[in-house]
Amino acid sequence: METHSTSPPPGAIAAPKPAAPWAGWSTRARLIAVVLLIDLVAAIVSCGAIVLNARSAVRVETRASLATVESLVADTIRLAERAPPETLLQTLDVRFRTLRHVRVAVIDMEGNRVGASTPERRPSREAPTWFADLIMPPIERHSLPIALAGRTLGTAQITTQPMDEIDEIWSYARALSLITLLINATILVALYLALGRILAPLRRLGSALLQLEHHDYTARLEPPKTRELAVIAERFNRVASALAKVRSANGRLNQKLLTAQDDERRRTALELHDEFGPCLFALEANAASIARIAAGGGEVDRSRLASRAAEISTIVGQVQGVNRELLNRLRPHGLGQAPLATCLDLLLRNFGARYPGTAFTGRFDGLAKGYDDLIDLTVFRCIQESATNAVRHGGATQVEAIAEERGGSVLVEICDNGSGIPANHSLGLGLPGMRERVEALQGTFALDNAGPGTIVRIAIPVPSERSREIGEDPKAAQSA
Repeated sequence: METHSTSPPPGAIAAPKPAAPWAGWSTRARLIAVVLLIDLVAAIVSCGAIVLNARSAVRVETRASLATVESLVADTIRLAERAPPETLLQTLDVRFRTLRHVRVAVIDMEGNRVGASTPERRPSREAPTWFADLIMPPIERHSLPIALAGRTLGTAQITTQPMDEIDEIWSYARALSLITLLINATILVALYLALGRILAPLRRLGSALLQLEHHDYTARLEPPKTRELAVIAERFNRVASALAKVRSANGRLNQKLLTAQDDERRRTALELHDEFGPCLFALEANAASIARIAAGGGEVDRSRLASRAAEISTIVGQVQGVNRELLNRLRPHGLGQAPLATCLDLLLRNFGARYPGTAFTGRFDGLAKGYDDLIDLTVFRCIQESATNAVRHGGATQVEAIAEERGGSVLVEICDNGSGIPANHSLGLGLPGMRERVEALQGTFALDNAGPGTIVRIAIPVPSERSREIGEDPKAAQSA
């Protein structure tokens, strides 16, 4: 017999599981449903306990009634010893009619029932059939002889009748059920109203979260009286406040970025105009002069050609220097190709050439050959910006930069002997830009301006899984 697998073929998308019926219910509806379920379970358990206890009670009552019948017959015979037999049987029949839980029929010796002509009063039945069937014990029948002075006058046929007790139990259970139902209904209504008040802060929280989703960070929640919900409201207000601050900081950062871009473009345009314009004009003038010399009719003046060639070479050198400076400002030359320590050493050398009155020293022996491109560029820019601030704003005559890798982080320290940053000095793009660069890499930035001079400390974590390559010695790299 062949069997066929019902598993889906590879790559097939499994059908989504049907959602639970209560998936779309509110918290209030779920809590009330749980209470109803608990009530239902309690009602089933209570009904089971009532049925078990009722069965036992009915059985005890019917057996007690049987014992009562025997005592009643003995007492009646003792009190009516001198009465005629017919009168004794009639008396027993009348007294047996008042008994509960049993029915007694008095039969004479001829087999006739005594008092059969008198209709027997049957009480109205209150318990429904299904309830009676749950509790009803087996019907028992007994025959008790009636004897007087050693003479048997008849028999008493006893039949248990538990419906009397069942009707009483039904009346009690019905009253208890109605009271319990009324109490539970009252509790559910009170619970519904209470949950509405308790869960109202959650609805307000949902509305406030919707405001955050629409980038409205002014949403705030009033702390409710419930302690747990008050904690949630307080945390929400903190998150909304933090998001508002982050949005404000992002706006300022974007504005700074736009301003920095415009400033850089303006500086580049000015340098192109002020540096390249005259150089290009001089090149054009020298080219025209060479053309006129070449077009002359006489002998070519070689000294004038050599002079023009020297001027052109000087101008080309100026153009190359300006071009190199512009390219280095846009992107540090050699960064990512040469070891990081070499690039930093060359940076300080260029600073020394531009500012001969300031001594620039650096120690970068503990650095790897290179890290992530962003880490390398951040270390380079931070040292560059710190050295620039020390010379331009602090008037420093000594600037020292130290960088090393220790404890899974790149540690950078730039110190100078300048005047520091004045307290009333408005920060431009330099220091905030360094801080934002470092913090974007999960690093820390600290500025010690207590004097003398200024100390900038930076720590940038390095990914642990990255293989560390110790850089070459800067002097060896330069000599090579």
